Amino acid sequence: MKFAEFEIGRVIEAGPYTVSEAEILEFARRYDPQWFHTEPEEAATRSRFHALIASGWHTCGIAMRLVVQAALNGSESFASPGLDYVRWPHPVRPGDSLRLRATVVDRRRSRSQPTLGILNWRWQLFNQDGIEVLDLRATSLFELPEAEPPAAATAP
Repeated sequence: MKFAEFEIGRVIEAGPYTVSEAEILEFARRYDPQWFHTEPEEAATRSRFHALIASGWHTCGIAMRLVVQAALNGSESFASPGLDYVRWPHPVRPGDSLRLRATVVDRRRSRSQPTLGILNWRWQLFNQDGIEVLDLRATSLFELPEAEPPAAATAP
C-alpha cells in the first residue's frame, strides 16, 4: 500500500498464520531461552499456563510479517522510530492460528521534512477463538516525494 492509502480509521486484516511448536522452540532457543518457552514438558507441569507458550517477541515478529505482507510490501516505508506500547494479554500456544487487525490511528506529512510521512497505527493479533494475544501501537516512516506546489490561480 502507498502512504496515501492509509486513511485514518482504515482497518487492514491479514492471516491466518499458524504457529507450530517447532517454531516456538526454535525462536525461543535462539532469542528468548526462558524455560516456559523452551521446555514443553516442564512448562506443562510447572507453568501457570500449563503448556509451552511463545515468546512475546516471537508474537511481535509474526505480526510484523503479516503487516509487511498485507500493507508494507511495495510501500514507501523505510523505518520505524519505535512503539508507543506493546502488550501480550494472552499467551500464544502451539497450533494457534493468528489473525492481524491493523487500524490506522493517525497519518500526516511532516511539516519540517515534507518528504517524510508519519503513520501511527494499532496492531492486534487474535487467535482462532478471537482472543487477543498482541496489542501494540507502532509508528512507521515513509519516504514521500516533495509536496506539489499549489496550482497557480488563473484569471478569468
